[in-house]
Amino acid sequence: MPLPESALLECRQCTRLAQHLAEVRRDYPGYHARPVAPFGVAAPKLLIVGLAPGMHGANRTGRPFTGDYAGILLYKTLYKHGLANQPQGDSANDGLRLKRCRITNAVKCLPPQNKPLPAEIRQCNGYLRDEIATLPKGAVLFALGNISHQAILRAQALKLKDFPFRHGACHELPGGRALFDSYHCSRYNTNTRRLTEQMFDAVVASIVRRIK
Repeated sequence: MPLPESALLECRQCTRLAQHLAEVRRDYPGYHARPVAPFGVAAPKLLIVGLAPGMHGANRTGRPFTGDYAGILLYKTLYKHGLANQPQGDSANDGLRLKRCRITNAVKCLPPQNKPLPAEIRQCNGYLRDEIATLPKGAVLFALGNISHQAILRAQALKLKDFPFRHGACHELPGGRALFDSYHCSRYNTNTRRLTEQMFDAVVASIVRRIK
């Protein structure tokens, strides 16, 4: 079973990340600046896995993809496909509710320069493993970016070489689950057109067809 949210919020297993969050709390006393817990329904058909909280997004609001640029495209698309009750998420008390899905991150704490170290990704992988273990049979995992893709595979003790990351790919996993891949909906990827709104929408549409 996953740790309760209260226990996750007190996690200090990664010294570098814990020290960084302490500095952020000092400089931004109104920010959440702690590990960010998953958000969404308890037994989702879809688990969306991002990389890590953003400095002025989830790290500020305490809810994944809330208040940052990446969340604009994510929540807009979830709403379009009936997976959220509204198209935006600005704060933790804005009334946003997810349907049939939950959002989490491969790394629960804000990393310096938005770049977690490999050891930190591995250290946090136990949380993701426990989250995946609670998913119902036939659930879909949605990786936003290659690091999240690899974290999902490691959490299930699967070989990375057997499931290469590719935008738009659907990998059939043991136990009747599926792993869908997308480039991360970050500002950089959308500004450079590596990921367009149409590309992201197409992947989510495929996921919705699968979970129906």
